[in-house]
Amino acid sequence: MVQTAHADRFAELIGAANVLTTPADQEPYLTEWRDFYRGVTPIVLRPGSTEEVSAVMTYAYEHDLKIVPQGGNTGLVGGQIPQETGDEFVLSLARLTQVREVDAAGFTITVEAGVVLENLHNEAEKVDRLFPLSLGAQGSCQIGGNISTNAGGTAVLSYGNTRDLVLGLEVVLPSGEIWDGLRSLRKDNTGYDLKQLFIGAEGTLGIITAASLKLFPKPKKLEAAFVGLATPQAALGLFTEAKAQAGPVLTGFEIMPRVGLEFCLSHLSGARDPLAGEHAWYVLMELSSGSDAFPVRDLLEGILGGAFENGLVEDAAFAESLAQVQDFWHIRHGMSEVQKAEGGSIKHDVSVPVASVPDFLDKAMAAVETFVPGCRPVPFGHIGDGNIHFNVSQPVGADKSAYLAKWDEMNEIVHGIVGDFGGSISAEHGIGRLKRDLLKSVKSDIELDLMRRIKREFDPKNLLNPGRIL
Repeated sequence: MVQTAHADRFAELIGAANVLTTPADQEPYLTEWRDFYRGVTPIVLRPGSTEEVSAVMTYAYEHDLKIVPQGGNTGLVGGQIPQETGDEFVLSLARLTQVREVDAAGFTITVEAGVVLENLHNEAEKVDRLFPLSLGAQGSCQIGGNISTNAGGTAVLSYGNTRDLVLGLEVVLPSGEIWDGLRSLRKDNTGYDLKQLFIGAEGTLGIITAASLKLFPKPKKLEAAFVGLATPQAALGLFTEAKAQAGPVLTGFEIMPRVGLEFCLSHLSGARDPLAGEHAWYVLMELSSGSDAFPVRDLLEGILGGAFENGLVEDAAFAESLAQVQDFWHIRHGMSEVQKAEGGSIKHDVSVPVASVPDFLDKAMAAVETFVPGCRPVPFGHIGDGNIHFNVSQPVGADKSAYLAKWDEMNEIVHGIVGDFGGSISAEHGIGRLKRDLLKSVKSDIELDLMRRIKREFDPKNLLNPGRIL
């Protein structure tokens, strides 16, 4: 009866069609794409405006109802999935899809939280601008979730994390109050920068309902090469030379192992090997410029020509069209997806100083291969900012469940090596539920205490995404 009363009241606030109570209607909101978490909820709520989000939160606060905000449900640490206890209500932002303002002259765009990242790209494209955040899940992830997790992606090298792209936010607080911080100012030094508290907070302090974001000039020239190398050390050497010569024109630099490419060739539709021979490692390298006059191709060829002479590069394929550039990126963005077809995969989203990436890879790969003989490390990612997705696929023919049971032990091994290099156990995916208990091993007591004090101040009843991060 109590849940029925809640459902009836929510129906009055946001419409009965947006209060989902049947298992079939709720299913898409209760499982994350890796099938690592499966939640239970009495109700999925789908408000259609900031005011409706506020009304839902006001009622929830009055009745001590736990709320789990959810964007496109593409998160990788379980923060968007309700607990199995069945006492958390899912609040989906998927209906908040308005583009409120596009200011081409000021290079800003203001959108609601439910706007899909790919659609945001398209809106920027309409006014000859670029929104640079680029992710493998950009066809389904939503900008509110991207901001709440401070998403990274493949453009961090040139444009920074999501945090660096946000000018202002609109946020509904746990009490239902609305904070309107949708300013598009580039400079505002009037006290605490409150928006930064909500960026990367994973929905634990407030619900982001809209954001003012930076746009950039759309590249007029874009060139890419798919490069074969023998070692991560060679990849670092190539990056160092490319960064020194190209500076901000270097907009992408991604490393991949041969086994990852083979997974893509086997399981990713449309993937083909860009090079004639096999190489132990690969780099996808992109240069772009906003000027038609800038000799981007000459610069790319010069960098790789010098790398050939220095013995860093074994082979390279240049993209001869935009379609070929997209084909190269199709392989890189498919690297996570294809691992599912190879059985169990134990995953790590880590970062180390850029100069330490090769040594980290050498140590970590040797350690996990010793721990599980026959396992297949698939480390790939953003060598230019030190962020490696250190995933480890099960041995061929191994029992998936038995392999995944080693998750915590392998995490301890890899994270220990990350710590030796002064790195981070979560570079861009966040903490959520998956890494919550690991946080105390990498944060000092004072850091954890400050975080708890902030949480208590914003959410004294602990109703908004409880049990995530802390």
